[in-house]
Amino acid sequence: IQDMIRVKDYLKGFPDARLLGPNCPGLLTPGAGKIGIIPAQIATPGSVGLVSRSGTLTYEAMAVLSRAGRGQSTVVGIGGDPVLGLSFSDVVGLFESDPQTTHLVLIGEIGGSDEERAAELLAGSRLKTVAFISGRTAPEGKRMGHAGAIVSGNKGTAKSKVEAFERVGVPVAETTDQIVELLG
Repeated sequence: IQDMIRVKDYLKGFPDARLLGPNCPGLLTPGAGKIGIIPAQIATPGSVGLVSRSGTLTYEAMAVLSRAGRGQSTVVGIGGDPVLGLSFSDVVGLFESDPQTTHLVLIGEIGGSDEERAAELLAGSRLKTVAFISGRTAPEGKRMGHAGAIVSGNKGTAKSKVEAFERVGVPVAETTDQIVELLG
């Protein structure tokens, strides 16, 4: 955590720089390029933006979308640590301004409140968005092993995240296979 705080502080001197990670699979624009370890072979070019805290669920969502013929404009794994470079809110803003992206899949998980902040930005968005929140069946109050899975009061719970998306009209998939159905 201290390393990330130092790096973020250093990058304040470079306002155009973007910091991705830590603990993430990277970024992929199918057919154009990638940074990190995202497996390009399961992606197909298209118009669905994908942003996720979970590396494994990033790959699962890419595969589900690709099998259904829903290609991706760009895939961004932001990582699940408590101190991040790019946040969901940052990436939502980037996808909102990207003319190649018409749909958005946001994969969150318990802990932190970044998903709730991103949900607020999606109110009135031009992007047809579907969210998926992992950890919905995790027992409340139980410490989880993931570095970012810190729940504080009513913030950061799966329930609070689902409610935040539903308040702004973003459907929340219960399974990764349901993502395609909800995208329309």
